Amino acid sequence: MATSPSYFADPPVARFLFGDIRMASFWLLVRIYVGWTWLDAGWHKVQDPRWVQTGEAILGYWKGAVAIPAAGSPRITFDWYRNLLQLLIDTNSHTWFGKLIAFGETAVGIALILGAFVGIAAFFGATMNFAFLLAGSTSSNPLLFLLAILLMLAWKTAGYYGLDRWLLPLLGTPWQPIPALRRSEPTASPP
Repeated sequence: MATSPSYFADPPVARFLFGDIRMASFWLLVRIYVGWTWLDAGWHKVQDPRWVQTGEAILGYWKGAVAIPAAGSPRITFDWYRNLLQLLIDTNSHTWFGKLIAFGETAVGIALILGAFVGIAAFFGATMNFAFLLAGSTSSNPLLFLLAILLMLAWKTAGYYGLDRWLLPLLGTPWQPIPALRRSEPTASPP
C-alpha cells in the first residue's frame, strides 16, 4: 500500500517565479512600483489634516460609499459591507481610522521599497485594496491587489534585494524558531 506524500511539490514554473533568486530583480521592480504607489498615496494623506487630524476625508468617502442612489446601482454590492461602514460612521470611527489609513499606506510603501517583511507588507496593502474595492472604488486598486497577491507568493525572493535578505535569515519564519535564538546542538567531545 502506497503512502501519500505529506506535501505536494510546486510546479517548476511556480518554483521559478516565486522561489528562484534569478527572479529577484523582477520582484524588485514590482515591489518598488507598488511601494512607491502606496508611499505616494499615504504621504499625501499624512500631510492632509482632513485625514490625520479630523478624519473628515475618510468620513466623506464612507458616506459616499454607503449612499444608495434613487436611480442606478449603489457603489457597494454587499449589504454586510455597507452595514460595517455605516457602523464606522455611527461610532465616529473616522477620527482614528483616517490616521490608520494614512500611516498604514505610508508604512506599507516604505516596507515594500526597503524590502522589509515584503510578504506582510503586501498582505496589508492587499487588505486595504480589497476594502477599497468592496466600497466600490476601483482606480488602481485591482492592479495593486493583483501585484500584492503576487508579492505575497514571492515573499521568499521579493525582498532578496532589500532588507529581507538579512531579516529573514536572522528572524526566521513564524513556523520555525527564531534562528538568532536557536541553541546550537552540543557536539560530542572525543573520548
